[in-house]
Amino acid sequence: MRIGALEAGGTKMVCAVGDENGNILERISIPTETPAITMPKIIDYFKERNIEALGIGTFGPVDLDKKSPTYGYITVTPKLAWAHYDLYGTLKEALQVPVGLDTDVNASALGEATWGITKGLDNSIYITIGTGVGIGVYVDGKLLHGMLHPEGGHILLAKHPDDNYKGRCPFHPNCMESLAAGPAVEERWGKKGYELADREEVWELESYYIAQALVNYTLMLSPRRIILGGGLMHQEQLFPLVRKKFQELLNGYLKTKELEDLETFIVPPSLNDNQGIMGCIKLALNEIEK
Repeated sequence: MRIGALEAGGTKMVCAVGDENGNILERISIPTETPAITMPKIIDYFKERNIEALGIGTFGPVDLDKKSPTYGYITVTPKLAWAHYDLYGTLKEALQVPVGLDTDVNASALGEATWGITKGLDNSIYITIGTGVGIGVYVDGKLLHGMLHPEGGHILLAKHPDDNYKGRCPFHPNCMESLAAGPAVEERWGKKGYELADREEVWELESYYIAQALVNYTLMLSPRRIILGGGLMHQEQLFPLVRKKFQELLNGYLKTKELEDLETFIVPPSLNDNQGIMGCIKLALNEIEK
């Protein structure tokens, strides 16, 4: 089978073709400009490759309620040209194949649950910490939606007593994205994360916020494993710091076999940064099965 996958990001659109086993056969990257410029390129790419279905993992917020008249629309977004844009309908009409749709981070959660480090687990969480913070939630073998989809990057956190940074989010000055995403690190310290690798104080503070968020997610969603991905988590020194602070903050409240070994509970992605595209392939396969 030839399955199309679109990882639609705010900076670039990754278009790929894979097979039913999650193998990625080819891919290209198209800059995210306006829909008038970007969408014809995406449509031409997939039309030329005779795909049998398409899976989309997109930036959001996006309407995922199939009963809604705006199902598949990007809703309110800082990418103003894409606000209220019918992403699903445009591609469905142009390609005339089954189309599966979810958030980009839900797609990553699904990719790992299908072919990666959370395969075989009924409940897991995928968190990306980069330009923004997003969370994909896999519960009882399916992706969590609800009234919209998880927006876990905007959970409210207690500020570190020594942190005088005002926060970046225009909606919530003390949400996780506001305090811990890549742009917040750069604005607080004056350099990008990769330029601060040897600054211990940077990662002590970052791990404080990440661990606090993970405790909240763990208590609310009861995952069997948490994956931390995204650009900032390429700073591998974060993992032991996060695990240590997570244990301190949880303070022995939960006693489960998963929490006995935090090195297998809080983990990096396992699919070589292909989890999003592979999740999109699975979204397309699910549509074929329907």
